[in-house]
Amino acid sequence: MLRATLEDVLMKNQVKSSLLRQGVAQIGIIVKDLDATVKRYYDVFGIGPWHFYTYQKPLVRKMTYHGEPADYSMRLALSYFGPMRIELIEPGEGESVYHDFVREHGYGIHHLGLLTGNMEASLKEAGSVGINMIMDGTGFGLVGDGHYAYLDTENDFGVTLELIERPKGRLQPEKIYPPE
Repeated sequence: MLRATLEDVLMKNQVKSSLLRQGVAQIGIIVKDLDATVKRYYDVFGIGPWHFYTYQKPLVRKMTYHGEPADYSMRLALSYFGPMRIELIEPGEGESVYHDFVREHGYGIHHLGLLTGNMEASLKEAGSVGINMIMDGTGFGLVGDGHYAYLDTENDFGVTLELIERPKGRLQPEKIYPPE
């Protein structure tokens, strides 16, 4: 039995954007209590280790929200569920897409993360099909690289899409759960 590749399916259906071509690399979930949720994922499913970070200035060097410079924060924990990265996010200070989501829906699955090797080109491609960026942050990697950008896709697709240009190296996590 022949299996069509994702690229074949996209080409056959004349998809204009290649943003989904590499598939989903991450599921982002907004939670009320990061520490309690991480512990529960570990106790129930054995998912871990979890690496904790607080994303805010100065770690994230540049942030925008709805096209304007912004100053928001969030605590997050990263782990893997098989090959899929899972990101749990506890909103912090400042207006953000996370607070918007909680006000509109409560806590839960917020975004699907898509990897890109060229954020500028991916944002341009998204714009070419009418999808705009609503929040981003840059400079959280060891050498000031790394960029995340949330796209305004919830009304069209039922979920927010996040473009992720991973940094070449990360800072040491604030903590790891369970402790090593």
